[in-house]
Amino acid sequence: MLAIIVYALMSWFPGAYQTGFGRFLGRIVEPFQSWFNFAHVGMLGFQPVVAIFVLGIIRSGLYYVEELLFRLLGWY
Repeated sequence: MLAIIVYALMSWFPGAYQTGFGRFLGRIVEPFQSWFNFAHVGMLGFQPVVAIFVLGIIRSGLYYVEELLFRLLGWY
């Protein structure tokens, strides 16, 4: 989530995507964020917001599954 936020904030700085750090984050963030290219309103893109929302849902689901497994195995 932090990588998505930093990558989105880099758009405010000219040439930030062309730096080594920007290219590194692009290789990490762009493949996942490209799934949400539909999230546009005019010229505003909401891909980072949708991507963070989806990651939050996935994280909550994984915590729930982990808790269920721990209870089933008696470790919790």
